[in-house]
Amino acid sequence: MNIKELTQRAMVIRGKYLELEKSKYGREWTTSEIAQGFVGDVGDLMKLVMAKAGIRDLEDVDEKLKHELADCLWSLLVIARQYDIDLETAFVRTMNELEQRFK
Repeated sequence: MNIKELTQRAMVIRGKYLELEKSKYGREWTTSEIAQGFVGDVGDLMKLVMAKAGIRDLEDVDEKLKHELADCLWSLLVIARQYDIDLETAFVRTMNELEQRFK
């Protein structure tokens, strides 16, 4: 899958969450709330990184790490779409800028 396909898939899942949120909370989450959830996912990711470094004791770390990285990617794809940011273009531009620092 390319980034556009990944984004489309992420938005399908976002639609399912939207329905759940409306049912449970009476409204959909704001982009800010999705970003807050992302921060929680990053915290979970850090615990797994610590486990990979041997300073936390967790089971199935590799599988959990894959899952958490995917969760984080989902959040980034959704946030980018909601703010109408072409993440692929932004990524390429940013990598080009970073590359220039090393020339």
